[in-house]
Amino acid sequence: MNIEQTVVNLQLRHPFQTGRSAAEPTRRNLHVRIGAGMGEAAPTPYYGETLESVQNAVNRYAAVLKNVDEDAPIERVAALMKTTLGGNASARAAIESALWDRLGRRLNVPLHKVWGIDGTTIAPTSYTIGLDSLDVMQEKVRQAEPYKILKVKLGTPYDIEIIRAIRELTDKPIRVDANTAWSPKKAVRLCEQLAELGVELVEQPVAADDWDGLKFVRENSPIPIIADESCRTAQDIRRLAGCVDGINIKLAKCGGVSEALTMIRLARVFQMRVMVGCMIETSIGIGMMAQLAALADYVDLDGHLLIVNDPYQGPALTDGAFTLPDAPGIGTRYRTGT
Repeated sequence: MNIEQTVVNLQLRHPFQTGRSAAEPTRRNLHVRIGAGMGEAAPTPYYGETLESVQNAVNRYAAVLKNVDEDAPIERVAALMKTTLGGNASARAAIESALWDRLGRRLNVPLHKVWGIDGTTIAPTSYTIGLDSLDVMQEKVRQAEPYKILKVKLGTPYDIEIIRAIRELTDKPIRVDANTAWSPKKAVRLCEQLAELGVELVEQPVAADDWDGLKFVRENSPIPIIADESCRTAQDIRRLAGCVDGINIKLAKCGGVSEALTMIRLARVFQMRVMVGCMIETSIGIGMMAQLAALADYVDLDGHLLIVNDPYQGPALTDGAFTLPDAPGIGTRYRTGT
């Protein structure tokens, strides 16, 4: 099993800033190829990954997988990687994605059909408005006109002013993401005000490990609370039951499609809502997660829309919602058509 690596330098449309990170004008991701299959790793320092650590992890996995039969079940390969070298979620996700993409291409069917998912009805994706000055954030909202739902990053002393400024321009549904920036009491106070401004939900209001804080916010918030940083893998879901209304699943966070599918099933057992999300990624990573999007209540797959140099063409967006192609595997192709 030969694994090729390619570093991809991504130029962001606007410097991207959250409540816990400084503005970044660029990102560096890693594309992996296994035969005709492609996958993407989006390293995130918050989860202990850098481009270099991902490259090293892929090399470690490649050394172990070189003697694995090409037709070995992908779930077994995913388990082998996890036992070989823990953590490194985006590296494992990239390799597993490439294996699934290769399988879909061999079978000549899209991956959602491989998994028995009816991909005809997918909720519209949100479009992220990163933190900036109020006038720049308003300009980002104007540029987001083609998209039906806005996701606004918060975590500043003027969070309510941000939403009011955006409400001056649009009556679209707004979701907010605090990226762990608030205390529980502040979160409840802000949720009450955000509800009055028509905000649909709040993502990760408090610290990732503050389970009691999440529960306090959920019990006192008039709008749903979605866990992101608090929910990395299926192991977290049972503990989150009763603490949040739903979870945000990302391949680069959970370690791959096999884990993501398990998380979706387990979330439904606990009657949780499901959001499928992403990092800043090209159409390789976004196209893979889009294959699961029909299983979600909320779709937040806009990472490729936030960059200006995506080398791939992925699933089309119609009125802000993905239309999955009949192309095999992930269904992406080089923009040059090669």
